[in-house]
Amino acid sequence: MYESVLRALAAGGHDIEILANRRDTIGSGIDPEHLLADLPQIRWSWEDLRPHAWTELAAAVRIWLDYLRYFEPRYRDAPRLRQRVGEYVPPLLRRITNWWPFRISVGRRALVAWLRSVERALPRQRELDALMRNSRPDVVVVTPLLDLGSRQIEVLRSARACGTRTALAIGSWDHLSSKGRISELPDRVLVWNDTQVREATELHGIPAERLVVTGAQCYDQWFGRVPTRTREQFCSMLRLPPDRPFLLYACSALYPVVPTEARFVRHWIEQIRASDDAVLRSAAVLVRPHPTRMQEWSEVDLTNLPDVTLYGSLPVDERSKEDYFESLYYCGAMIGLNTSAFIEAAIVGRPVHTIVVPEFAERQEGTVHFHYLKSVGGGVFRLARNFDEHRAQLVA
Repeated sequence: MYESVLRALAAGGHDIEILANRRDTIGSGIDPEHLLADLPQIRWSWEDLRPHAWTELAAAVRIWLDYLRYFEPRYRDAPRLRQRVGEYVPPLLRRITNWWPFRISVGRRALVAWLRSVERALPRQRELDALMRNSRPDVVVVTPLLDLGSRQIEVLRSARACGTRTALAIGSWDHLSSKGRISELPDRVLVWNDTQVREATELHGIPAERLVVTGAQCYDQWFGRVPTRTREQFCSMLRLPPDRPFLLYACSALYPVVPTEARFVRHWIEQIRASDDAVLRSAAVLVRPHPTRMQEWSEVDLTNLPDVTLYGSLPVDERSKEDYFESLYYCGAMIGLNTSAFIEAAIVGRPVHTIVVPEFAERQEGTVHFHYLKSVGGGVFRLARNFDEHRAQLVA
């Protein structure tokens, strides 16, 4: 997500150390250190934090505080977000949250204040303190930090204890509104735009003087990009007919996993095929599965639907990026439920469509960030509430 930033820093002569954990990049099968292997200024180190009683207590306190956040009035109309966070909270803590003293705002605020005092009193990670002393970084940039119950707070605490300047880079469009809390105040918070300025101040209490609007670096790569293959070559590779338009359906990282989007996609294709308009009815369809939800496609078969292809992976290396870009560039329109692909399709200049259906409505209009793409700057997508309206919009 920050490849353009890292390459610019390296080109400017900066030395960069990336501290990461040992998981592969989601859905790619590529070790992350291989993505920037051509830059000698970048070196990798891997977390080696040994769990102990304090880390277990810290994890419980932080996820509980993240959960309590979603009982605030501003999330009254987003029950799905509270349910999602609740899945990560130990059952005992959920039961305590429902005790009568904590059902009212005064009691809940007292609980939050007490938990925050516990969180501040927890000892720092000795391994991270040692890393900061040995590395002596000029600046520590943390991202995304806002994962639920995130341990990255320990990196910020150790950096600040060593007198190092710190920054938090906001990684995605929904991180400030639908993830965890900013519980340790960095020197600067790098946000995309004025909408995220408002979120950071109102939802997280970040002072305005610590906020810097930088744009969204994760989308740098899609501006000004041009395809390497012709449309005919791209369609031939995916066995899509080159003589007619194709629709791109981009799947989402929806919670919970039931109902599955894969089953909806098949129903959506059948509805498109039922159009009275000959062009829409005969349009080909390219479906990009979400890399975190591949399992649901084992139960859904699209092979008996003509001119439909299921293809795509997380765009992290050059080949997968080109596949993704060209799927956006050559499509007639992009369709999805609630996905950051809306933004990428808009950058490339393609019409963006969504349909709000009952089984997924809470995961669309029940989230804060969905409404931004509906309203901010005139909105990004065309929204339909039934298939007749959706088909009419696609025909247009």
